[in-house]
Amino acid sequence: MSRPPAARDAVLDAFERILIEAGERAATLDATARAAGVSKGGLLYHFASRDALVDGVLERFSRLVDDDIAVLENAREGAVAYYVRSSVAVGSPLDRAAVAATRLAQAGHESAARTIRSVRARWLEAVRRHVPDPTVALAITLIGDGLYYDSALHGQDPELGVDAPPPAEMDALVAFLERLAGGSHSVA
Repeated sequence: MSRPPAARDAVLDAFERILIEAGERAATLDATARAAGVSKGGLLYHFASRDALVDGVLERFSRLVDDDIAVLENAREGAVAYYVRSSVAVGSPLDRAAVAATRLAQAGHESAARTIRSVRARWLEAVRRHVPDPTVALAITLIGDGLYYDSALHGQDPELGVDAPPPAEMDALVAFLERLAGGSHSVA
């Protein structure tokens, strides 16, 4: 009898949560099994080693990026607006996967560093399909990085307020970037 996919996802969720909250060293197989509510044997059924668990988290991150790029490609508001506005989505499954991958890369996992480079290149490539000037496309992705960094630092801090620029500022930023990109909803 095969185990339900939910158990595999629970293990990945637990490993990701430990990476984010306690760091790479705390994300042991035993700690992950406990946090997932499975036996160590149950964890090993889905992930034969810690390296396999790392690979699973990175594969999830890559899959979530694929999903995000598909949304970007078909966004009603246009690729530039979608990319910039979604850059402040802290706490989403994609954000959590990105933070987990970053924790792994910071701990020296070359596969995590390669995955991060790959997903950044894929996002840039997706933006470039909609922005004729490659330098402007790069600037848009770097501005998205800055927005993400800023929102990740501030989060939902009650003293600092919102986790994104106020709507009027975001609208102005999007309009400015769309003008740089060659027009609203531009497609190369």
